[in-house]
Amino acid sequence: MQAIISGRVVTQIRALTLMVLAFVALSACAGERVWAPDADVQAARYIHGGQAELTIVTVINYRTKRGDHTALFINADERVLFDPAGSWTLPNVPERNDLHYGITPRIGASFYLSHTRETHYTVVQRIPVSMETALRAKQLASEAGPVPPAHCAISTIAILRELPGFEDLQSGYYPHRLMEQIAAKPDVITRELHYDAPSINAEVYAIQSRL
Repeated sequence: MQAIISGRVVTQIRALTLMVLAFVALSACAGERVWAPDADVQAARYIHGGQAELTIVTVINYRTKRGDHTALFINADERVLFDPAGSWTLPNVPERNDLHYGITPRIGASFYLSHTRETHYTVVQRIPVSMETALRAKQLASEAGPVPPAHCAISTIAILRELPGFEDLQSGYYPHRLMEQIAAKPDVITRELHYDAPSINAEVYAIQSRL
C-alpha cells in the first residue's frame, strides 16, 4: 500500500518543520524540567487506532557514524513521544518532562524532518507489541523524566528492559548501540530517512500514518 499525500499536507509538514527549527538546535540530548497543565494534555490527546507499537528512533551522525540521539514513539491508548533530554519542542504540543502528547501524523512527521539533516540521518525501528506492553511503556516514560543531558539512550533502555521481550538489552549511553540491539529483535521494521531523498516528506508521513 502506497501513501497518497496531498500538497496541502506536505506544505503543512514543511511549515511545522520550519517552526521546529526556530525552536530547536539538534544537540546531544539536552533537556529541562517541563510540566504541561492537565487541560492541555487532555486537549492534545491523539488516538491513532492502529497497531500498538514502539518505535525506536536513532539520529546518526554522517561523519562519525555514531548515534547522537535516541527517542521513542509509543502508540498505546494514545500516541506519545518520549524524547529524553531532547530539545525538540513545538507550540501547542504539551510536554511533561520529556514526554510529548498529541503526536498526530503531521506532528510526528515534523519531528523526523527536524532531525533528518545534512549532518544527520534517522534510523526508525518499529516493533509491534501488545496494548498492555505499550501502556506499560507509556507509564514508564511518564515517570522517567526529566532526563539529564547525554542520558537519552540509557533512559530509553531502562524503560524497554521493563517490557516483555526487551529484558536482555544491555544498558549503555550510546544510541547506536541500542539501535544495534533492537535490530536483532524479531519483527522489527527498519527504515532510514535521509535529508536528500526525493520522497522524504512522503516517507515520514507514511511512517506516522500507517501502523
